Amino acid sequence: MTGVHPAWLPAEAFRAVGSRRVAVHGDGLLVDTVRAEVAAAGSSSSSPHDLVLSIGSSGSLGDEGFALSRADGVTTVVANAPAGLLYGFFHVVRLGEAAFGADRPVEVHRPALRRRIVDHWDNVDLHPAIGQVERGYAGGSLFWERGALRVDLSRVRDYARLLAACGINAVAVNNVNVHRSEAHLLTDRLGEVAAIAAELRPYGIRTHLSVNFASPILLGGLTTADPLDPAVRRWWAATTRQVYETIPDFGGYVVKADSEGQPGPFAYGRSHADGANMLADALAPHGGVVHWRAFVYNHRQDWRDRSTDRARAAYDHFAPLDGQFRDNAILQVKHGPMDFQTREPVSPVIAAMPGTRLAVELQATQEYTGQQRHVCYLAPMWSEVLRFRPNGDGRPAVATLAQTGGLVAVSNAGDDRFWTGHPLAQANLYAFGRLAWAPDADPPAILDEWIGLTFPDAPPQLRQTLHAMMDDSWRTYERYTAPLGVGFMVRPGHHYGPDVDGYEYTPWGTYHFADRDGVGVDRTRATGTGFTGQYPQPWADVYESLDTCPDELLLFFHHVPYGHVLHNGSTVIQHIYDTHFAGADEAARMRDLWSSVGHLVGSDVDARVRERLDEQVRSAAEWRDQINTYFYRKSGVPDVKGRRIY
Repeated sequence: MTGVHPAWLPAEAFRAVGSRRVAVHGDGLLVDTVRAEVAAAGSSSSSPHDLVLSIGSSGSLGDEGFALSRADGVTTVVANAPAGLLYGFFHVVRLGEAAFGADRPVEVHRPALRRRIVDHWDNVDLHPAIGQVERGYAGGSLFWERGALRVDLSRVRDYARLLAACGINAVAVNNVNVHRSEAHLLTDRLGEVAAIAAELRPYGIRTHLSVNFASPILLGGLTTADPLDPAVRRWWAATTRQVYETIPDFGGYVVKADSEGQPGPFAYGRSHADGANMLADALAPHGGVVHWRAFVYNHRQDWRDRSTDRARAAYDHFAPLDGQFRDNAILQVKHGPMDFQTREPVSPVIAAMPGTRLAVELQATQEYTGQQRHVCYLAPMWSEVLRFRPNGDGRPAVATLAQTGGLVAVSNAGDDRFWTGHPLAQANLYAFGRLAWAPDADPPAILDEWIGLTFPDAPPQLRQTLHAMMDDSWRTYERYTAPLGVGFMVRPGHHYGPDVDGYEYTPWGTYHFADRDGVGVDRTRATGTGFTGQYPQPWADVYESLDTCPDELLLFFHHVPYGHVLHNGSTVIQHIYDTHFAGADEAARMRDLWSSVGHLVGSDVDARVRERLDEQVRSAAEWRDQINTYFYRKSGVPDVKGRRIY
């Protein structure tokens, strides 16, 4: 890497390839990238060859698939197209010496999801309230600095390489909350987007742009942004044509509309299908897509109103529109019905729209999971989501339902020396790419790949310790933060650290309704908001019943007494006490584990990880004490184990 600590794929990770004789056959920009990678690894091109990478017609591999085999001392990668050859090369690097060992029958590798995208919430300018990257925990933008495109974009090229190495193929380069400066990226500042695209292109990364729905007013001098107005439609068509004349392989638009103050079609009495289809029509002649976000809800809710339920909003807005969206309009749905909480059920929208192309949105940047100051490996959460079967056993999993639209993650990378602030948070970006390629991949196995590629010379002790720290770290974080799916016990605004009632009397619709008798949100059909009825069977009845609702989601769906007995035999109040003490202890254990291996990774990485672990231990203790004290004071029920609660 250029002057920064490598994430995955430092030079040492190429040792197995670099010591071999390699031939690359084929033409095209991405094939040239493969040749450059092979040369940089120090490989020889003399024959006989140990590794042959070639474009061929072997089977139906698609644009991104490849076939790997080994026979007679030669490892062979065949792809139908340059992108497949690039991914095949990185797979050989991932395998290391194992790619050159025993003979291998032909293995066919194809991505399960066509679109594997990271969305950057980057701003051009520094905003006083949100910084340069909204929900960014790894420094400033990779793309912009001091209100202008960075002069040196070499790190963007490095970033493209990292993304391609784990299978990501698209980047949306700016914030979905499109401010005035970012709006101009569509027109008079489009050259900046083209410059970024030029750095991403050699690694097969297509560039997408978040746009403001009101752009015809902001940029075009029109008096309306009505999606059915002919002048508005002509403006979008002409503007989009100019985008493709500048960036021929442009991917498309991302839109956040009628949400949290962003403009949208509701202002004109139009539907979200009307808005999305207008942009889809402008993009269609050029092969582009519009990702229309389903994150639409009332953020000015009256907290006194117990009938309005933010969790219902996306379904209520979009399910009636199923089948009305164009083929190149993709509805981008957050994986849960709220907002990337530590634990949520899968959004019912994913099962409700079989006639619409859906993309599922995850959050790699850890807004509600420690903000890259805490170790929180998210692949186990994402794996649960992708494997979940919304229509019951034997029916398609979430990953299958997202095949036509793709998988999207909010990026956790920035200009920090370690890319993600916390060096161990790099594993989340890597894991997202690998799960988007193969949703049934095993999270510990993905972590093992990342360890091997990031620390190629890692002794077994380091590998074992990182697994001990990270494999269960999402559940550790859950234990010392929000219990039983209750969510949103965080400080308003920045969302870091505990504040049990921080959002309880606000307009944001994020309540836990704790009182002296119990806690949780009644979302049942029988007595609550009816949210459980948005799910198909069997889940509508599973979540409706206290007897069958999973413990980890109990307080998301039900308001229960503190003495309610969970399936594990503990009461709710004792579970809160036990898990918060246990979680804080586990965080302290992580720090102890790292102290035994930190010297194996270099002083800079060791120092940063130690600093972050110190903060995690401090924060976990604060979570433990505030949550336990709050519920002790609410309930008056003591801890049966007699531990100190304030």
